[in-house]
Amino acid sequence: MVTYIANANNYKEKYTKLSSDRAALEQEKESLNNQLKEKIQQKDDAEKTLNNQVASLKTKADDLQAKITGVEREKNELLERVNSWASITKDFQATTDKQTQLLSTAQEDVKNLKAEEIKLSKELDQTSAAVVEKNALLEAAEAEKRRLIEEKADLQSRLDKVAQGGGKVGAAGAPVTQEKGKAMSAQATNETINLKAQITEVDAKNSLATISIGSADGVKEGMKFHVTRGDQFICDVLIVNVDTEKAVGVLELVQQSPKIGDNASTNL
Repeated sequence: MVTYIANANNYKEKYTKLSSDRAALEQEKESLNNQLKEKIQQKDDAEKTLNNQVASLKTKADDLQAKITGVEREKNELLERVNSWASITKDFQATTDKQTQLLSTAQEDVKNLKAEEIKLSKELDQTSAAVVEKNALLEAAEAEKRRLIEEKADLQSRLDKVAQGGGKVGAAGAPVTQEKGKAMSAQATNETINLKAQITEVDAKNSLATISIGSADGVKEGMKFHVTRGDQFICDVLIVNVDTEKAVGVLELVQQSPKIGDNASTNL
């Protein structure tokens, strides 16, 4: 009887263990099935994306083929016209001059088209260069703007310390954003030349202003012009870009927003 009960207990333990192992296997099977479904979904999504790309490329290829067909058709039409002109020339000597004139016109058109293409290419290059230059100007203006903001924060901090009871104002801290080398020599440049101009354009959003003189008058990058209105000091303009008849600069020490017609000079 004891042996029977022991065997029964052993079978029960084995059954319980097998049931537990089966449950674990079922759970692992379900996890693998979920992973398989996820991989299948990923594959389907990838195939869908690839099919869309293939369809898009096929559409572009069809468009290009249509254009090629159109060009070929025009080419054949022109060849047919040339052959027709040649036939007419053989039959009618009088048409020779006309055909020559047409050919000359076509060659002139081709020449004009090539010249126009070269012109457009140069304009594109100039525009690209201008965009690069303007981007460089904007980057310089942004750097100068950041430097001025840092200087303003430093000055405000020192003023706050004075207002809170501190005695002396400490020496101004060096700004994190450093000025360009050309701007560093602005004072020395200004002391050797006395130029006068007027403000012709103001870009308050980007803290930029344009003066009425340029390199033809001796203006160079790094020069600093003092803007005044009557007896009032308005701001400084640090030149960052010079053209022949005008120059563009970054606004500094702004007391008031400059206006078109304000005076600007290297020496106060």
